[in-house]
Amino acid sequence: MSAMEASHGHSKPCCNIPPVVSKGYQAKGSYVDIGGYNTYVTGPQDADKAIVVIMDIFGFFEQTLQGADILATSNEKQKFKVYIPDWFKGKPCPIDIYPPDNDDKKKQLGEFFETFPPPKIADQVPGYVDAIKSKDSISKFGILGFCWGGKVAALATKASTNPFTVAGCAHPAMVDPADAEGIKVPFVMLASGDEPADDVKKFETALGQTTKHVEIFGDQIHGWMAARADLSDDKVKKEYERGYKTVCQFFCDNI
Repeated sequence: MSAMEASHGHSKPCCNIPPVVSKGYQAKGSYVDIGGYNTYVTGPQDADKAIVVIMDIFGFFEQTLQGADILATSNEKQKFKVYIPDWFKGKPCPIDIYPPDNDDKKKQLGEFFETFPPPKIADQVPGYVDAIKSKDSISKFGILGFCWGGKVAALATKASTNPFTVAGCAHPAMVDPADAEGIKVPFVMLASGDEPADDVKKFETALGQTTKHVEIFGDQIHGWMAARADLSDDKVKKEYERGYKTVCQFFCDNI
């Protein structure tokens, strides 16, 4: 990993992030069916605001679930329920094919993306939000996407059917400045050192006057806030915590 520190400074403290568990995390939420998707749900029952998390292609990893619990429980003044739908219907991409460093792995990854292209999933997001509304009394929604899910979050937010008040992504895959041009709600992007810095900067510029926070965690790998987070590494653990604190602050300020 690069030794470059995260750019654009640090967010002001806001959320009371609980101690991050390095291994063997016990998730606080439960799994329910929402709109035909097995969904991890966490957070206070009386919360009237929600965050839909679009996980990475590797599915329900404990690092991702711990992050959802952090977002749901770290701010006493602003309560969130967090929903993570399984778009893959129990068949996520095997994490052992990443990084795709041979032809077979590349083939498997390509087939997975053909089966679950981000535009297709983005089109399904508004219907999923409607399904949440039919079950829970939620007044406002945010969306946060990881890796592949970052692309989904951007596409869903720029669409005319966007149901979200605030949006964001962490270590997004396939960063395209054109996706930012239609985004009209506050947007946070936390990039890793593996995303092309020029594309990240162009994305930030394309957001225009939209309220935004774009930051590069230059010494972190693609996936450090989700399934690929090695929380036994003290530096990764620290930046995982800071990443979630930054997202929490942004969502609390803008939802």
